[in-house]
Amino acid sequence: MTPIHLLVLDRDQARREALLSVLRSLGHHVVSAPDAAATAAAIGTAGFDALLLDLGLPELDLARLREALVPADPGAPDSLAAAERRHIALALRHTGGNKRQAAHLLGISRSTLLHKVRKYGLALTP
Repeated sequence: MTPIHLLVLDRDQARREALLSVLRSLGHHVVSAPDAAATAAAIGTAGFDALLLDLGLPELDLARLREALVPADPGAPDSLAAAERRHIALALRHTGGNKRQAAHLLGISRSTLLHKVRKYGLALTP
């Protein structure tokens, strides 16, 4: 199974800790947010593959959550270099740091991938 980047918000601390433990034991990168406001802020700053939310939280503003997930004004597009950097990082994360697989997935040679990793200052995991 490919590891994914998850954000977990649950008001029940025991259930939240159990979820974090299980998901981490499966090799996923999991982050926990203490409240709805921190969740909304985290959504806007980090690239999560999935969100696990307790929709019963009284302070959870669903309209704000929706706006954080799909902003009305997406802003200016990223530069091509920024998009390429983000895509290479995603491919490396998807392959668990396997450079040969990431290069194949991206349709480039391994040496080109290594050059771009150096160019963009990406960290390679062994």
